[in-house]
Amino acid sequence: MIHLTGSKHFHRWSKEVAPAILILLFTITLSMFLGEFTFLKGWEAIYKGLLRFFRFTLILCLPLYVLLPIESKLGWVVRRRGGVLLHMEEKQDLEIHSVKHWLFRPLQGIAIGLLFATKLLGVLQIVTGSTAKVSLFVPQNQFQADRFLVATGVAVFTSLLLSALWTLDDMGIRYFNRKHHEIKMIGKYMGTVMPVLFGFYGIVSLLGEYPKTEALIYLFQIIVILYPPFTVFSIFHAHFVQSRVESLLKRLFVEKGAVRDEQE
Repeated sequence: MIHLTGSKHFHRWSKEVAPAILILLFTITLSMFLGEFTFLKGWEAIYKGLLRFFRFTLILCLPLYVLLPIESKLGWVVRRRGGVLLHMEEKQDLEIHSVKHWLFRPLQGIAIGLLFATKLLGVLQIVTGSTAKVSLFVPQNQFQADRFLVATGVAVFTSLLLSALWTLDDMGIRYFNRKHHEIKMIGKYMGTVMPVLFGFYGIVSLLGEYPKTEALIYLFQIIVILYPPFTVFSIFHAHFVQSRVESLLKRLFVEKGAVRDEQE
């Protein structure tokens, strides 16, 4: 019975993360034969490419385990500001959808991550003068501690931000503005405004140090590298919320100010 259950879970997971694995294998193969397609070349593309994928995926997924206190704090902040959270069950959707979890959310994560990275670069340049370069965010052939720390910080921030907003959206949580008597989706503009901002800031930052063609190639390579980890992250987040939906709702609605409304 345990063997059948484990086999069923493995089959489901392998199907759900298939696009990420296919893109990962495709980029590793190109790097092996074409040379440095993902900033790696030769046989090192196999083990370094896989190591990079698992390392980044782990960094994205681990922050999910602090999602419960984050949602609790978010509910408290909303109540302190005089707002009300509504749980609209007809809006709740915990299922995995191909377009949503294979395309929209991974690209959304990449966009926000690169946007935050370019803003962080500006801060670093102010703090350290002109020593902080765009190359700090471009993968290199060898391990660099400063680049690893910056990438980890960006990944953790992006993971926490997206997981909090995705959770509210998946569970059908809406914000009720008492002043204007409006019901709003929290973070509803994340999918449109943020990618536009990322495109502007990201490309402008890259163009500052690299020629235009090289900058666009770098941007494409980074997106291809980040797509598999963010896709696995979006799938893992969906399963995480499915298994803890009741606990998350209890954290959000722990006081009288929040309303679990199934009739709205």
